[in-house]
Amino acid sequence: MKLLNEILGTRYPLIQGGMANIATGEFAAACANAGALGLIGSGGMNADSLRQNIRRAKQLTDKPFGVNIMLMHPQADEFAKIVVEEGVRFVTTGAGNPGKYMENWKKAGITVMPVVAAAVLAKHLVKCGADAVIAEGTESGGHVGEMATMALVPQVVDAVDVPVIAAGGIADGRQLAAAFALGACGAQIGTCLLVSEECPVHPNYKAALLKAKDSDTIVTGRIGGTPVRVLKNRMSREYVRQEKAGADKMELEKYTLGSLRRAVFEGDTETGSLMAGQVAGMLQGVRPVAEILDEMMTGCRTRLHEMGQMNV
Repeated sequence: MKLLNEILGTRYPLIQGGMANIATGEFAAACANAGALGLIGSGGMNADSLRQNIRRAKQLTDKPFGVNIMLMHPQADEFAKIVVEEGVRFVTTGAGNPGKYMENWKKAGITVMPVVAAAVLAKHLVKCGADAVIAEGTESGGHVGEMATMALVPQVVDAVDVPVIAAGGIADGRQLAAAFALGACGAQIGTCLLVSEECPVHPNYKAALLKAKDSDTIVTGRIGGTPVRVLKNRMSREYVRQEKAGADKMELEKYTLGSLRRAVFEGDTETGSLMAGQVAGMLQGVRPVAEILDEMMTGCRTRLHEMGQMNV
């Protein structure tokens, strides 16, 4: 099996998650320089700002980086053209089918890696031309599916004949080793990078993550079909209470409208949306991205070596 770093040309078999309002060109470049595939998250951007962030990343790194496109974004069609025009080599997608963009992306030599939450979707997207798939379990932060990483990844591996990248619930070397054991060629990580020195989220957001324990995340929107994993706070608890009481989408929207931006830029930890995965309870402190990645890889190698010595 080819490891993800061999496919991407990166130092490590890791992708930095393309988190909306967080994954800027500067952050993607920092992650790329530290050894992962850096991703620019287009979710909180418009066409002009996406172009600016791509160019900023090019100024700051000569290592591989890419762009994540949320296909529900109203400017997704423009984003699809911009990645071609700007010579982006890697694109990850979420919340939809990138099929209509595949021909142009392939002509431009772009490697396309959609995020999937089920094996049936992975099979469909591979038929549409996906070069690899990112199988993301419900442990992850932000928009989530139902299946856990442990159950999802091997089923996706068995369903498709392209490389599979594991995501959701991966914050240290033990979990990365588990991803390899499940048949993945590498991993996409997000929550553990939110507390990096280079991550542009507000210090209050980082402090809330470091204070979080293993059961301190909650999923909002599960009843309404738009599940999002965030840290428990006043907003998320009230949202779930109202949702269970039968509030409609218009009523619920008042809790979430602009809430991610409030958390990221203003440090509002009470009414902001502090997106985070279930690994939040494992975060130890604010450190450079390079240190986080190096420790993860060292821990993974150690665990794989220990497992190689096991007599079962």
